[in-house]
Amino acid sequence: MPYPDPMHLAAQLLPQLVLPIGLTLLLALAGLALRRRWLVLLALALLWVASSDLTAQALWRVVEASQERIVASAAPQADAIVVLSSRRRTAPGDAAVRGWGVAERFLAGLELIAAERAPRLVFTGGWSPRSPDAEPEGDVNRRDAIALGVTPERILTTERVRNTAEEAVAVTALLHQHGIGDPGAAPHVLLVTSAYHMPRSVALFERAGLAVTPFPVHFRQDTARRPSVADLLPSGQALSETETALRELYGRVVYRVGW
Repeated sequence: MPYPDPMHLAAQLLPQLVLPIGLTLLLALAGLALRRRWLVLLALALLWVASSDLTAQALWRVVEASQERIVASAAPQADAIVVLSSRRRTAPGDAAVRGWGVAERFLAGLELIAAERAPRLVFTGGWSPRSPDAEPEGDVNRRDAIALGVTPERILTTERVRNTAEEAVAVTALLHQHGIGDPGAAPHVLLVTSAYHMPRSVALFERAGLAVTPFPVHFRQDTARRPSVADLLPSGQALSETETALRELYGRVVYRVGW
């Protein structure tokens, strides 16, 4: 079994120290070690705030600001539709079926190709060193798209990629390899990914040399939802939503400063 890349592993583990669960543990341990009750109380308060729906929804409004969902027919014409990977998981059983990560990304890609927004549909080959034997997501998506009626000639998949930065480089190389786009101009892509993930994705794909029109899906905020007292109560789901939103905000800072 191949050893994981130390830099990739560090990028996965270090953010945990500045997310609510990591900070709560550090504060609680410090309070116990130093016998400072106020540190333990601060840890509990932080965990409560991070575990409320009120906090999670407020963060998602910030993260998804400026993003809007449109219908496929309203999207502009492009050279290719690019669907980013969404962490499919392998289900139990001998068949090793790769279950959905974020199905909205895949379905939006099919909507766009059916609406003739571009001649090619590109799936990225999402893969994790923690699941080295799993089939790359792009291959699974390609097979599913063909089963749902997309002709094989219209589908391209990238090599294995581990993160968004690698996706941007791999997609650019793939489009140039197949001569997609007007000569002398940057290929124009409709980029499909989750709304919270879109700003960072657009920046990386433009940095890789592509002209990008975002097509955000999988919105985490609910604009039809009304706040209630229950939103102040802690829950594991809200904590997960808070941590995901914060991780994305931290990621934007890291990419902006060029670390």
